[in-house]
Amino acid sequence: MARLLVKDLGEMEYLEALALQEKLLEAKREAGLADLLLFVEHPHVFTIGRGGEESNVLCPEEAPVYRTSRGGDVTYHGPGQMVVYPLLDLRSRLRRDVHRYLRNIEIAAIRTIESFGLKAERRPPWTGVWIGERKIASIGIAVRRGITYHGLALNVNTDLSYFSRIVPCGLSWAEMTSMQKELGQEVPLEEVKKSFLDHFVRRFRYAELKELCQEDIQIGSKSGPPVVPATSASNGF
Repeated sequence: MARLLVKDLGEMEYLEALALQEKLLEAKREAGLADLLLFVEHPHVFTIGRGGEESNVLCPEEAPVYRTSRGGDVTYHGPGQMVVYPLLDLRSRLRRDVHRYLRNIEIAAIRTIESFGLKAERRPPWTGVWIGERKIASIGIAVRRGITYHGLALNVNTDLSYFSRIVPCGLSWAEMTSMQKELGQEVPLEEVKKSFLDHFVRRFRYAELKELCQEDIQIGSKSGPPVVPATSASNGF
């Protein structure tokens, strides 16, 4: 029976959430912890993927900037955005390859957005989710020893002005949007999370859901504190 552990972390600093992912990665590798799905909302922060260009950060001002281990270029996280970190074992029969994994993440986000009356789509070769030429969700992942981390950021009630401080995803032509902007009203974030979880479970065929508990987090922690593969530069580069 395929089990998924789920946890809503609420608001959490980016590096704290990354450290938690590192600890859970170790628990999955060492102790066979089940697949996980973490929801989180970050304070204002910009992150650059491992192949991203620092020049795409234009004017971060007070928001910190971190180089991190995910794929992709620069993006923004902040209040009103649904960030999702799936930690899945890609060696599973149902999730054989990274491309299939990415497509399923995109489709789960598309179905979520559509459940609120909006038409969303994929736009290969670019990752993420789009409404026309406006990008509403960004995806940047990493895989370590067959296990995924990092993930998806869906703009729900996001302050889009922060995207003007960067070249989002390195795409100078792409306009960023949000569910709030497209619908003309604020969208309940908790309802978006519930919808995404439902579509995620369907896409990845989980049969059992369980809330992640503190005991699960402590598994594998004897090896010491996690190493955070990121550096910060809050005043530019």
